[in-house]
Amino acid sequence: MTLGPGGREPDAVTALAADAYVYGSPLVRTLHFVQSCLQEGYGTTAPAPFNAFAHADGPATPGTPVPYAPADLVDALAQLDLSGGPVRLHVPDTGGAYYVLRFTDAWSNSFAYLGSRATGTGKGDWLIVPPGWSGTVPDELSGVIDAPTSVVSVVGHLACDGPGDMPRVRALQQEFTLTHLGDRAHRTGLPAPESGVPRELRFFEELRVWMADFPASAADRAHQDRFQPLGLLEEGVSPYVSAGPGLVRALGRGLALGRLRVEEAARRVVSMPAGPYGSWRTIGHLRDHNVDHLGVGTLAAPEWKIADREASYLVRAVAARRGHRLPHGYEAVYATTARDSGGRPLSGAHAYVLRLAPPPPVRAFWSLTVYDRPGGRLVPDTAGRFAVGSRTPGLAYGADGSLTLHLSVSPPGDPRAAANWLPVPPGAFRAVMRLHVPAQPVLDGSYVLPAFGRA
Repeated sequence: MTLGPGGREPDAVTALAADAYVYGSPLVRTLHFVQSCLQEGYGTTAPAPFNAFAHADGPATPGTPVPYAPADLVDALAQLDLSGGPVRLHVPDTGGAYYVLRFTDAWSNSFAYLGSRATGTGKGDWLIVPPGWSGTVPDELSGVIDAPTSVVSVVGHLACDGPGDMPRVRALQQEFTLTHLGDRAHRTGLPAPESGVPRELRFFEELRVWMADFPASAADRAHQDRFQPLGLLEEGVSPYVSAGPGLVRALGRGLALGRLRVEEAARRVVSMPAGPYGSWRTIGHLRDHNVDHLGVGTLAAPEWKIADREASYLVRAVAARRGHRLPHGYEAVYATTARDSGGRPLSGAHAYVLRLAPPPPVRAFWSLTVYDRPGGRLVPDTAGRFAVGSRTPGLAYGADGSLTLHLSVSPPGDPRAAANWLPVPPGAFRAVMRLHVPAQPVLDGSYVLPAFGRA
């Protein structure tokens, strides 16, 4: 029985389909994210067309539908289509306040950064150009960002110190602008897969269509040639419209196997605890899969690139699965824990202290936020304190520069402890420490976050 263009047996097709899922799921996930941003909006942002910013109304609140959303950053999203030519981006002077714009191609590679760490906080104009573009660059521009694919996602965050800071943030939001400079109209949507494809093969049809429209790097294309027997490289009429039951079953099993492989890797990918039982887990190297397109604001040192290209495909799939918020570790490191120093689950039934001696070394800011489990929502608090960190006014530091944070359902009676208080839910919770522009001791592991102790 012929199962595909290569006439392979079911087990061979299944194994190849699993590899194709690991390789191609970042493209499919990223473009689903783009579609969501265009049509329904994402998280705290409303829908917006190509080449326009969508800004959140404020930082996350307990009602925000996105799990583990930050409480001290305001999201800014833009989906760029460069098929009609370059787009000009204007960024305002933020007056020293932290912000970042991260540029991600259709394959989920973060290939450029603008903002506090990468380019400073002054105003500027940047030209974002499609692959192979060779036009003239105006002299007054701050620089050029070469996009690896004609569709690009811009994921941005602006620091916000609470509701009272939103007038400043809203004024900045109005100054982030995108102008299409191409001599042809840009697309209004993504290339559509054929409608007659069975639901079970939808992933492979999307991968087939989008691989053709958004070519990978030359080295990756050499790798994806091995998927020819699956029909993924065929042009024109979809080979999946008339797929036989044997091919449908083999591809379905491969899809399930590939998903399982990515899910298992996602559980392993966070770094193991560096200290005793109950220490924090950090995610700092999920974006190191990009080795081909390292532009403005990226670091090309070996420690930020995965040497084994085939191994990088699995990491890329995990990064795409875990979401679009995670940047390279040199932009931000996120640490999470759900246990105390004794290995017991964190719960609002107890009060906790976290002694930071010294506080985390960062070049921008750090903040600690707690979320309920398993929902990942912020804790409702009448005082409106959803995070505490280096930008929090009125914290009480020790004479040696240390900082002791207090976490409990109700505020402590001692005024100094109350100044350093972060409310927690009555039940189980998870703590997330965000270290923006971490200093070298964080990156090399010589600075270790202490565990929570029961008060």
